[in-house]
Amino acid sequence: MDLRALIPSPSPGLVNLIVEIPAGSSNKYEYFAEAGVMALDRVLHSSVRYPFDYGFIPNTLAEDGSPLDAMVIMAEPTFAGCLIQARPIGVLDMHDMGHYDGKILCVPVADPRQQGIQSILQIAPSQLEDVAEFFRTYKNMEGRVTEIGGWRDVDAVQPLLETCVQAASA
Repeated sequence: MDLRALIPSPSPGLVNLIVEIPAGSSNKYEYFAEAGVMALDRVLHSSVRYPFDYGFIPNTLAEDGSPLDAMVIMAEPTFAGCLIQARPIGVLDMHDMGHYDGKILCVPVADPRQQGIQSILQIAPSQLEDVAEFFRTYKNMEGRVTEIGGWRDVDAVQPLLETCVQAASA
């Protein structure tokens, strides 16, 4: 699976998202670019499980040296390696081991039930807190210093995405 030709954003307001970890999993997979495969990175230390399908936006480079992280709200989990065209609706600001590690929250374009969702303001605050708590808990169990800065709405997505696209092409 060679992702070098896959553009980060197929059209304005959308991103290509590659799922690494399906919702409900405690296995952490990462894309191993040199071999073009998904590889098991580790099993989470606690009983927490990923609340959403989790992955990255290809051909981006975040401050932590990895592609820009992204999550997608799905009714059912997909699979590692699945390509989803998604609409970003907000950003979870985090710092992990001193590096900014923002995570974009998206909804899938292919789900007609979510066509009207344009903002994190349309997502239940308890659901957003569950996501933040997931990262807080699993990082803490691994002994990683993590700060959750909170959620920002959709207007914060494009500047972050542009910065990460430029960093990848530099």
